[in-house]
Amino acid sequence: MKILFTGGGTGGHFYPIIAVAQQIREVTKEKKLIEPELHFFAPSPYNEKLLFDNKIYFQKISAGKMRGYFSLLNVIDYFKTGLGIVSAIWKVFWLYPDVIFSKGGYGSFPVVLAGRILGIPIIIHESDSVPGKVNAWAAKFAEKIAISYPEAAAEFPKGKVAWTGNPVRREIGVTSSQGAKEYLNLNENIPVIFIVGGSQGSKVINDVILDSLNKLLPNFQIIHQVGEKNYDAVKEISDVLITDENLKIRYKPFKYLDDLAMRMTAGASDLVITRAGSTLFEISLWGLPSIIIPITESNGNHQRKNAYTYSRSGAGTVIVESNLSDDILIAEINRIMDNKDVYDNMVESAKQFSRPQAANTIAEAIIDLVLSHNKK
Repeated sequence: MKILFTGGGTGGHFYPIIAVAQQIREVTKEKKLIEPELHFFAPSPYNEKLLFDNKIYFQKISAGKMRGYFSLLNVIDYFKTGLGIVSAIWKVFWLYPDVIFSKGGYGSFPVVLAGRILGIPIIIHESDSVPGKVNAWAAKFAEKIAISYPEAAAEFPKGKVAWTGNPVRREIGVTSSQGAKEYLNLNENIPVIFIVGGSQGSKVINDVILDSLNKLLPNFQIIHQVGEKNYDAVKEISDVLITDENLKIRYKPFKYLDDLAMRMTAGASDLVITRAGSTLFEISLWGLPSIIIPITESNGNHQRKNAYTYSRSGAGTVIVESNLSDDILIAEINRIMDNKDVYDNMVESAKQFSRPQAANTIAEAIIDLVLSHNKK
């Protein structure tokens, strides 16, 4: 059983692939099937350690971004994509997988096209409330389509779509509350706010948090994933801004949180401030209220649409960047944290929105597709 994954080039594409791969191995063990051979074709490995740990073989396939505006880089990227298509057809032919699972994104296009040409069954998954360009195109011939947001169903051909939710890796899908505050050196009696602007951090969010520190720290502890490139500047500025030495220990900036630190942070936190990417699905599994600050200039405005779709469930509230200020953010934090009914309703709504079986549902569909085609 050969299964080929593709997608790129962000963590929002990569990490759900790992979650599905993990579950494929679990399902094949449970059903006593032959151990699957898993492959990942993309412009970059993204996280080589996770690929190695999950026994996923990587091959590079070049691809260029499909920009919707004029840029000289488009010319270069057309050549990258052309070379990627030729390479993908050759490599996919020699591998000849039983099925291709695509998360979309520009990095998936050459592989999905190769699969289409070679007649290999394709399953796609869409993370956003509106489909990206590659997934919108691939939906015309994909055998099955999994979606994260129910609203996305209207954008795809009927009869192929299943609302599965977004797969979350098991390493971070479950929180670790026991010993979390001790692990993170937090006070047991003071509420914790977790700020995460994606794996690379967000300068917009970092800046407004820095402006808010002296007003927030008397009442809250803050865990802030700022991004590796932003850490030194944030640390230097925060050391100057926090004028009360007794409050400095309540602000904990991190370059990046590994899986253990993320589980502990989720277990210790009371509220999350975040962008509107795949982190929303982790937050919903954790059952935490959230304040969502979507990226203004995202592809197809998908972040804003994701944010409002999620907030309609009652699990989160949205502040758009044009309205973002320290006073507005602090007022929204206090509104949620000071009102037990509001807080409890958001917790329950987050849990109801979550789809903890997303990876398993998709893994089952992939394996069923492999078995059904092998019978023909």
